[in-house]
Amino acid sequence: MARIRPGRAVRKINSQAWSRYSVSKPRKNYIKALPHTSLLVFNMGVRKDDYDIVMRLVSEQNVQIRSNSIEAARQASNKFLEKEIPRAYSYKIVPYPHSVIREKKFATGAGADRISQGMTLSFGRPSSVAARVFAGDSVFEIRTYAANRKVAQIAMRRAALKLSGTYKVKVDELKAQAAPAAKATAVATA
Repeated sequence: MARIRPGRAVRKINSQAWSRYSVSKPRKNYIKALPHTSLLVFNMGVRKDDYDIVMRLVSEQNVQIRSNSIEAARQASNKFLEKEIPRAYSYKIVPYPHSVIREKKFATGAGADRISQGMTLSFGRPSSVAARVFAGDSVFEIRTYAANRKVAQIAMRRAALKLSGTYKVKVDELKAQAAPAAKATAVATA
């Protein structure tokens, strides 16, 4: 069975993104068939209005992250959050993997040099999809209570270990939102 190439082979952003795929005009496509994405769930946990903090995993460099590594990071961190603070967090994946990664297949074994030669600058076949993340962009976002800050930081570190590149955890305080009825009465009295 053929294995995928390691993340270091595709993590640099050194060319334009290839994501053009049209259902209505298939002959105009550079990408004839889109590979499936491993990432299917983007929002986890419970959405509430009374969370105190928002924690973001922010990239420190431009990097291209494959969908399977984002999915691995999501599973590792979400499993930890579900175990430690169930129903007390909201977890969101920010980037969507649009960019199509192409690979030129190489044959291995006896006589492979004769098969693999030619078309050295070929376009390649689509193998997977990736999200392009630039320096300062967030990859994951967790909203939770201030009492759960340590648990959320550990979850973010576990997620960062699964991704290519370097990341930092940024924590912001959320201001308490006033109830809609309180806002309406404040406007009426003014």
